[in-house]
Formats: sequence, structure tokens, C-alpha cells
Amino acid sequence: MEDSFNVALEPSECRQPPLSSQRPRTLLCHDMMGGYLDDKFIQGSTAHNPYCFYHWQSIDIFVYFSHHTVTIPPVGWTNAAHRHGVCVLGTFITEWKEGGQLCEAFLAGDERSYRAVADQLVLIAQFFRFDGWLINIENSLSLAAVGNMPHFLRHLTAQLHQRVPGGLVLWYDSVVRSGQLTWQDELNQHNRIFFDSCDGFFTNYNWREEHLERMLGQAGERRADVYVGVDVFARGNVVGGQFDTYKSLELIRKHGFSAALFAPGWVYECLEKKDFFQNQDKFWALLEHFLPTHSICSLPFVTSFCLGMGTRRVCYGQEEVVGPWYHPSAQEIQPLFAEHSLEGAGRGWVKTHCCLVDAWNGGSSLLVRGLIPPDVGHVAVRLFSLQVPVPPKIFLSLVYKLEGPSGVEVALELTTEDLGSCHVGGIRTLTAGTSSRHSPRPLRVPPTKLARWVDRCGQQLPGGWVQRCYEVSLRGCLLQDLFVSFARPPGSPEEASFVCRLGEIQVVDANSLLAPLPRVQAVTVSRVHWQRATSEEEGPPAPLRLSCTLHWSHLLSPVRCFRIRCRMGTGGGSPGGGPPGPEKPTLLGLAFVNQYRIAELQVAAMGPSGDGHVEFLVEPVPKEGFLVPQAEWGRAALVYSMPRT
Repeated sequence: MEDSFNVALEPSECRQPPLSSQRPRTLLCHDMMGGYLDDKFIQGSTAHNPYCFYHWQSIDIFVYFSHHTVTIPPVGWTNAAHRHGVCVLGTFITEWKEGGQLCEAFLAGDERSYRAVADQLVLIAQFFRFDGWLINIENSLSLAAVGNMPHFLRHLTAQLHQRVPGGLVLWYDSVVRSGQLTWQDELNQHNRIFFDSCDGFFTNYNWREEHLERMLGQAGERRADVYVGVDVFARGNVVGGQFDTYKSLELIRKHGFSAALFAPGWVYECLEKKDFFQNQDKFWALLEHFLPTHSICSLPFVTSFCLGMGTRRVCYGQEEVVGPWYHPSAQEIQPLFAEHSLEGAGRGWVKTHCCLVDAWNGGSSLLVRGLIPPDVGHVAVRLFSLQVPVPPKIFLSLVYKLEGPSGVEVALELTTEDLGSCHVGGIRTLTAGTSSRHSPRPLRVPPTKLARWVDRCGQQLPGGWVQRCYEVSLRGCLLQDLFVSFARPPGSPEEASFVCRLGEIQVVDANSLLAPLPRVQAVTVSRVHWQRATSEEEGPPAPLRLSCTLHWSHLLSPVRCFRIRCRMGTGGGSPGGGPPGPEKPTLLGLAFVNQYRIAELQVAAMGPSGDGHVEFLVEPVPKEGFLVPQAEWGRAALVYSMPRT
């Protein structure tokens, strides 16, 4: 029951090309200050200026690294990575004298020992729902132990493939076949046996181009399974690290190998925290040419660009909570961050970057700045690469607002493989009150979700946001790219600059909006614990502190998350009934599974003759981004009284 909070329930999204393709890949190995920092808090924290990664479209594999023997990736990282179709690996590492003793204990004996360890690693990955392991043996091995290592790797790899779809086992360049700890900085005859026994090989970092040239023969047709290590901290004799990391990537891609970027959190650890976002964008922009674009290949596609952090929480334009927060599971699909310039001196440009200043939903938005030169009608920026077979009808939504005075027109633009471009100008616009004529017939259920989805379309929304909704009917084509375009005001001969904040983009299969709304059901309260606060802490009468666990039943696939709220009351009332007063519910936090732990919630202490009432509310947040009426939330209540002595 306790471990289930750490289980990643965000399934890995489809992405093209798949990891099994032979296109060179990019691995990110996240090693930061020992690991398990602010990211260890399953339900989020109030961390100030935490580390945040959001260039997911540029990587294929995410490794969570620490120096614990068995490193299980925190669930927030796994959820965020899987939402972007990225494979997540934990780390199995042995080091120093203690590591050598551990290896001898399970490797130097018969097969039962190493099979037992391999089986347990597979069960851990299967239970917590991440995708495999990086094996890092940083100590010498006896001949008996190193002789069994290939058998251990083969058994681990075979069992993982059987139990974890898309599972992956990688070997780090450390021990050689003689058992000595001798980093090779390449795949060669001394370590080839380990490469042949698993899914891939992660080289050490002090290589030169001649190492890459020699590896071509060793890798053969498995060139993409060789991940050439790049230490972003630039320790040792490396080709390029820090902001020169692109020099290493250039050579790696020249020879057709995959790349393993070790500790790109350097931009956070070693540079000014106040400049983190600018430095991170600069680092990844320098690598852009060597990082192939990935495509999303499933609907619905919905994102508010939330980074999983912020200085406040916003719900559809309404501020809910003020104060810093960090919750990696809350990160939504991130775009392709880029800066594009039109050819020629002084020509137009457009640049995107994330921004915590304002948000439509969550804690951040996407800021797009640009300049439209006088002789150009519009500029556009590609935000997402898609590879989605188009259903008969799709709905699109764009929530945005222009900062400052500007007559620039904002629109969505799609490209397809077969039919060229689908421009917003040729798409039927939906506005509130017109949904009935767009409902497919015959209707088997009332189109509740459709009516709610279009309710805000074409309206001026809280905080100055605007929502535009569109209907597209296409057949036999493949959605390829999603752009946002900016057109100069009609009849304006001058250059036009703009600053546009994007709050949300949706591409939704129309049929999904006809499905009935599932209800949150069977909300229960368990593991209840009461504590009296000290009078010195709170003043008389001392309130109570309530800790408990909420469970409920609801399909996870149709929702972004659940908002957990509470409402206090006094007097009578019964569990499941409404509270005595009209008090507005207080937001406690977000849940990404069907459970939530409430810790030390302050509630009023009741006298001997009175009862207290606490009601917990579970609000589902549909992926399509509309508000579910409070009457349809799940709820459970506790009525409590003081012991009579």
C-alpha cells in the first residue's frame, strides 16, 4: 500500500521513430548532487527554484543516477518522461571495496545467486513501472565473478524484455573481461562480451575521434546501441563539455553513434540560479542541430505547457494558490524550443521560451516573441512534430493572449503528409452556443463533454486570455506538424513586433468528446491519525492535526490529474452529505493516481458536546480542459468529536 504511491501510472506515450529504430539516439543521465533532492516528494513540495528539465523532445532515454546500489527513479520523473514517450532507466551500481564484496556474493557462486538478483531487479522495474537498468560495476571482479557477468546480463535482459514492454539494459564502460576496473573510453575486444550480452553500451568520457573510428568495426550493425559518453562538466580529457558540448555531439553524430549526456544539470549546479532557464535553453539550442526531432503519434494531444513548477497555481485563468510549488508529475507535454530567423539581414524572427510570470493552467506558459518584417505577411513557429493518423473529425483549441498593444493575428496551422497545409483560415470556427450543429448523429449519449468543451470558445476569459476553437474534417491523411502563426495587421506597411503568451493547445478526436463523463466513485478514508497541536504552537484551544489517506475509483486515461480539496464545518452532518455551511473548498494538492495522503491537516478542536466535520473532495481534471461541476466530484466526509472522559 505504501509503495503504491511510488508507482508510475503514466503509460509511456507512443513516439516516432520508436526506440527500436536504428536512428542514433540521445540518452540523458541525470546525476545531481547525490540524487533524491526536491524530486523525492511524491506529492510535490514548496521548493524555491528547483531543477527542471523540459527538452524532452530531444532525448530518447532518461537515466536517474545516484550512488545508492539500487537507484529507483522518483515517480515524478518517470511520469514526466513517459508523458513524452521517453524510456526511463534506474541504476544498479557497485563501488569500492564494499561493492566488490557485494559482487562476489552474488556473482562468484552458482547461477541461482545472480539469477535471483536479476529477477529482483526485473520485479522492481515492473512494479514501479519504469523501463530498465543501467548496470555500472565500478570495482574489480574476481575471475569467477567476471565470468558470470555476461550470464547475469543475458538473464536480466531476457527477463526484462519478457516482463517490461520496451525494457532496456545498458552496460557502462568500466570493468573489462579480465575483471580489472579499466575504463576503455570505447567499445573494444576487452569489453565487447558485455555489449553482446545486453541492449547497449555506455562509454566512458575521455575518448577522441580515433576511438570512434575504431568502434565502427566493433559495433557493426548495432552502431545505434553504442552510447558515447559526454561529461557535461568537462572533467578529464574530453572533446567538449559545458557550452562546448556540441563539439562532442558533432563528432559522435559524424560517425553515426548514439550519445549519452552525463549531468546536463551542470547549467543548474554551476551557474547562477536566477539565469537557469536562459542557460538551459542556450545549452540545448547549441545541440539542436545534432538532436533529431521526435513525433507524437496519439490523440488526444493536450498541453498547457506547465513545467510542473511555478510561483503560484492557476486553474483555467483563475489564481488558486500563491506561493512556490514543484511537482514533476504535473509537467505537461513540452514543445520544441527554438529560435528562428528569416534569411537576410534585419529580417523577421520568432523565439519561444517557457515563462513562470503567468499561466492559464498550472504554473507556467509558453512565451513567443517575434518580429514580422514589412514585406512578409506572417511568421510561424513549429511547436510540435506529429505523426497522427487523422480521425474523420478533430477539434482544435488555442488559448492565448497578446502582451501589450498589438494588432497581430494569432492562428493555428497544421501540415499533413498528403494534403499539404491545413490553415486555420480554412477551418470552421466553433463558438459557444453552436455545438449542437457540430454533434455527430445519431447521438447515443448527450454530448455533455462537447457542450462543456466549446463553452469558452470565442470568449474573453479571466486574466485576458482568449480561446479559439476549430473543427477540421479530413480523411486519409497524417498530421505532421503543429505551428502557431502570427500575421501582420491588415493594411499595415510597417514591421510588426509581438509578444504572445500561449496558455494551452489541444488536438482532440471529436468522438472522444461524445463519450460520457466518468464519475469519481467509492471515495474512502483510511489510515486516520489524530494529533493535538501544542498550545504553545497554536494558542488555546489547541487545534487538531489530521492525517489520513484517500482512495477512490476512476479511470486514469481520460484525466490530467485530480485536484484534492477539503471543506471544514461544525455541527451535525453525515459522511457523504454536504457540510453545514457554504465555505469554499481549500485546495490541498494534486494527485496523479487514485489516492492521496493528507498529512497534518489542521482542523478545529470540538468541545464535549459538539461535532466537527471535514469533507474531502476529489475533482477530476479531464484532458480536454473543461471544469467538471462540483456536483460530479467524488466526496467523503469525516464527522468527529472529542473523547468524553
